[in-house]
Parts: sequence; C-alpha cells; structure tokens
Amino acid sequence: MNNGPLNGAVVAVAGAAGPAGRAALLRLAEAGAVVVGADADVERLASAVDAARYAHGGATVTGDTVDLLDLQATRDWADRIQKDFGRIDGLVHLVGGWRGATSFPETDLADWDLLEKLLIKTVQHTSLAFHDGLLRSDRGRFVLVSQSGAHKPTANNAAYNAGKAAAEAWTLALGDAFRKAGITEGADGPQAAAAILVIKALVHDAMRAERPHAKFAGFTDVTELADAIAGVWDKPAQEVNGQRLWLTPKP
Repeated sequence: MNNGPLNGAVVAVAGAAGPAGRAALLRLAEAGAVVVGADADVERLASAVDAARYAHGGATVTGDTVDLLDLQATRDWADRIQKDFGRIDGLVHLVGGWRGATSFPETDLADWDLLEKLLIKTVQHTSLAFHDGLLRSDRGRFVLVSQSGAHKPTANNAAYNAGKAAAEAWTLALGDAFRKAGITEGADGPQAAAAILVIKALVHDAMRAERPHAKFAGFTDVTELADAIAGVWDKPAQEVNGQRLWLTPKP
C-alpha cells in the first residue's frame, strides 16, 4: 500500500487530456491519489482517464468536461469535487497554448487575446475556485507549469512570454494569501502552498518518434514533469509555497 503524501489525496488536473496531463494522471494515480481531470476535449480526456485507470487498477480517476473560461463553471467543478470526495488537496494547472511571431513588430494581438484566456484566465479561475478548499486541506497544493521565457522574453514570443509572466505573478499572489492565512492559523505555518514549475519546453515519445534525429536540448520529458508535480507534495508547504522550482537552467 502506498503511504506517501499523496495517498488518499484528492487532486484536480486542469488540462488533463494532453501529453503532460496524461503523464500527470498516471503519476498521481500511481502515488495513491484520487484524480479528477478536466479538459475541453471530451474524447482525449476519456482516453487519458482510461489509461490511468488501466495502468493502476483500483485507482479512482475521473474526468469532467469543464469550461475553465467560465468562473462559475469552474467554481461548480471545485464544489462538485469536494461534495463527491469530501476534500480537495491539489489543483495542477496544465492548460497551455502557444502563439509566436516572426518578429516583434509582426506580433498579432489576436494571439494575445487567445493566450490571455488560456494562460491567465484559467489560472485566475481555478485559483479562485479552489482557494478555500486547498486552504482547508492539510496538504493543499496549487501547481502551475510555467516557461523560462517568462524570465527572459524574446522578440518573437512577446504575447506568450507576457502571458506566462502574468500567470506566475497571479500564482505568487495566491502563495502570499496562503502564507498570510497560515500565519493567522498558528505556529505550524501554512499547510497550503502555491508553487511554480519552470520548464523550457516539453517533449514526449510521439515527438521523438516524429523527429528521431532531434536533440530536444533542455526539454523536459512529460514523465519528468509528472514526477516533479508529485514531488511538490513531498516537501513541507513552507518550502515550496511561493517558489519557482526550475526544471531547466535559469536563463
């Protein structure tokens, strides 16, 4: 029986249908968590949930189709999880998207309009919806996956880098809220934490198969990311709250 910090924890994964989401569902289920995935793609979500269930017989892995751009729908999702399972111990944010330009002057602000929704609004809505539940938990974690360009923006990635930087700032503000709530609770400090995992880019087996000669230098495999996500629960909240955990060298 798994007796680690995730055993029996209830963890929601936003953006669960992509390669990183699939890896996260598998890793969290392996660690003994009850996992609830959400994604806009119904078929891919069902496939990801089935894969995690099959790999870890007896694991509770479910999927919900949730419009994370709708704050009330996101709140309803959080409430439903707590009603169904009695608690919520984590929200892993894996909603992504990328748009770039050939140069800074050629940046299309329509790309910003899209990225602002995917990279920022979904972070705002999930953090607001899950804040109270994570604060009640004895091991609550909000995990954002960010990208190194937020710290060294490039001319052709202005919209994407700015979106990631804003998402990080919002997550750090959530961490400050957890810190202040912990101070008022007593000497033990906060039990909830908001942490940021920073990568350069992700790689998975299908990408390697498509480009067998590519080096993917500095990329993080989705399984390594999943391990790092689970690892956020291995450390005390005070050690990871408000921290950027780098999975790639700092730029």
